[in-house]
Amino acid sequence: MTQAPTAAKNSRRRHDREIIALALPAFGALVAEPLFVMVDSAVIGHLGTPQLAGLGIAAALLMTAVSVFVFLAYATTAAVARRVGAGDLQAAIRQGMDGIWLALLLGAAVIAVVLPAAPWLVDLFGASDTAAPYAITYLRISSLGIPAMLVVLAATGVLRGLQDTKTPLYVAVGGFTANAALNVGLVYGAGLGIAGSAWGTVIAQCGMAAAYLTVVVRGARKHGASLRPDAAGIRACAQAGAPLLVRTLSLRAVLMIATAVAARLGDADVAAHQILLSLWSLLAFALDAIAIAGQAIIGRYLGADDAKGAQEACRRMVQWGIVSGVVLGVLVAVSRPLFIPLFTSDEVVRDALLPALLVVAVSQPISGIVFVLDGVLMGAGDGPYLAWAMLATLAVFTPVALLVPVLGGGLTALWWAMTLMMAVRMVTLWLRARSGRWIVTGATR
Repeated sequence: MTQAPTAAKNSRRRHDREIIALALPAFGALVAEPLFVMVDSAVIGHLGTPQLAGLGIAAALLMTAVSVFVFLAYATTAAVARRVGAGDLQAAIRQGMDGIWLALLLGAAVIAVVLPAAPWLVDLFGASDTAAPYAITYLRISSLGIPAMLVVLAATGVLRGLQDTKTPLYVAVGGFTANAALNVGLVYGAGLGIAGSAWGTVIAQCGMAAAYLTVVVRGARKHGASLRPDAAGIRACAQAGAPLLVRTLSLRAVLMIATAVAARLGDADVAAHQILLSLWSLLAFALDAIAIAGQAIIGRYLGADDAKGAQEACRRMVQWGIVSGVVLGVLVAVSRPLFIPLFTSDEVVRDALLPALLVVAVSQPISGIVFVLDGVLMGAGDGPYLAWAMLATLAVFTPVALLVPVLGGGLTALWWAMTLMMAVRMVTLWLRARSGRWIVTGATR
């Protein structure tokens, strides 16, 4: 009678140790990513509302240009982790190198598109005449760092798949520190304004990419993995990431639609929206730390043919997601008076922020479940379902968001639409996790 409860408790403790060992360093690394934008927001916000509004539009476009390729991290993590579970480290690192080469190719292609198209892209977002020049300047300069950003994504996926989340933490802390120092120095010290902030981010991202490549190349040489580009391997990485690309494009479309709607509400609303989006991204990446652990752990269990271990880990991580979401929601609600003055002194922007921050706080438990299940299904290589689920979510969100300005709703109504989007995602992911169809064991899916 006592053996079953004892075994269950030991299983929970084992999974807790695995989750904590991977999630805590991943938390630090993930939080550093939105902190890049938050530092830019804090520095530029004191230059003026048009500059902050311009940053909001440019940052949304830049994050879209980079984040659509987040499969470079997610798909690589799952594929590498499966091979680690199967005991083939050489093949695991070779898989990762293919992802890094793909990142460089995609980065060059994105620069070729963004540089000439920057004015058109900014205009598409409905930027005001005062905000548009700042948005174009920031977007064009920051686009030069896109190849480095994509290499960071791919190399991070390699290390996560190898069950190493500490190295990404160290690199992220170094990159964030450099970015903060460069922003202050170039914006105020050198008097470069918003251009200085963009150059600071580019330099910091290039430094991070160099650090990652040093670590991955050392590991490849240790295990005898080739560093040369392999056309077949690069194509396989692209094919495996295609469903996640669709999923991410749909998610980015949600965020772009939200920013476009906010831009049409006025400069104050889009400036407040940029601050909210920075906070939302920070909270999302914090919750995603458990999902990152899920990608690595689930991939390893499935690669080792341990379906039961994968199911138990999934259940435990969902519990962690719910608790973490509740805690973060309470922190946001309590810290509102302290948070707002850090980013703006404009009273109109502050008034728009105050009620919308409560909506963000309420949505955090839902987000906790969404990000964990997203990570579990990515770790299982269940990309096609994730793509269809996110397309369905986009179909629900779009008309609701577009109705906000038509019906006279403000920024708070827009963020209720964002909460609806997360609720739809939660339902679709929960149904898939419950079905068990995501469980496919073996070194490859």
